[in-house]
Amino acid sequence: MSQPPPDLTPLAQAYLHELHVLRQLSPHTLTAYQHDLRQLQLLAHEDSSELLSATNAQVRRWAARLHAKNQSPRSIARTLSAWRGWFDWLGQQSAEKKRINKIHLLTNPVADVKAPKRSKPLPKALSVEQAIALVQQAQSEAAEKQDLDSIRDAALIELLYSSGLRLSELLGIDVLISRDRKEASAGWLDWDAAEVTVLGKGGKRRSIPVGLPAMNALRAWRNFQQAADLQSPSRALFISAKGQRLGPRTVQARLRTLAIRAGLPTHVHPHMLRHSFASHVLQSSHDLRAVQEMLGHASIASTQIYTALDFQHLAQAYDLAHPRAKPSKA
Repeated sequence: MSQPPPDLTPLAQAYLHELHVLRQLSPHTLTAYQHDLRQLQLLAHEDSSELLSATNAQVRRWAARLHAKNQSPRSIARTLSAWRGWFDWLGQQSAEKKRINKIHLLTNPVADVKAPKRSKPLPKALSVEQAIALVQQAQSEAAEKQDLDSIRDAALIELLYSSGLRLSELLGIDVLISRDRKEASAGWLDWDAAEVTVLGKGGKRRSIPVGLPAMNALRAWRNFQQAADLQSPSRALFISAKGQRLGPRTVQARLRTLAIRAGLPTHVHPHMLRHSFASHVLQSSHDLRAVQEMLGHASIASTQIYTALDFQHLAQAYDLAHPRAKPSKA
């Protein structure tokens, strides 16, 4: 078994000294640089390689070794950045013949080495039970309070979960409008067809069906507006008590409060209902293309991330249901 390498080389120590004196980096940052350079020295020592003669292939191999040790892509990227900075400094020292007389670094061996790609985090979605608990909480408050905020909130939450709309698309919906005004509208609701049409990303229109519970909640909201003689100059479907088109922050705050009252153990935001819609429809239908069209994704690659959520659901169901999935009792 090889002996551990000695402390940092004088050249590494000189580099750290300049970072401290000239660039005045914080002690925390300097400690991180020191750790990264020590790691570089250790990897070269393990390969019995001369550090000042490191090649691009060797650096790639060392980065792969860090990845094999389960270091995160973010951590490896930071480490490579530290190595790259040191080799740049070595090249400058060599060119100016300050400290290195025999080494001439023509290229930085870390110059084109990239860290592994970071895996995209899965979108956060509610379980079916949590989504139902949320819409039921909204409906319960609407039935109990019978006021503008609660009846409107029940309608917009039902619509968000029923059709997977983006928040901007939801708030752009107008009440039923005439044919000649549709081109100027960001979206509208067809009450007879139970269908909502919105203007999505890239200026593309799409129509999405609206479920019966959501339509019932929307009709209750329309009836309340008519009874209270609420009118909106902007012809917006969802309005405030002053008749103005509802803003995104209001929806975010109302949804967050409803989720807390429903006892949900997570922070709920409007886009989470879009994720929940996609995940739950995919779990039931397994029709990725249909989900893509309803979400308005230009590429099906954007929709495929929900297959991972679907697999998570299946794995959890397996763990709960299959007798051989549970660890045996001692």
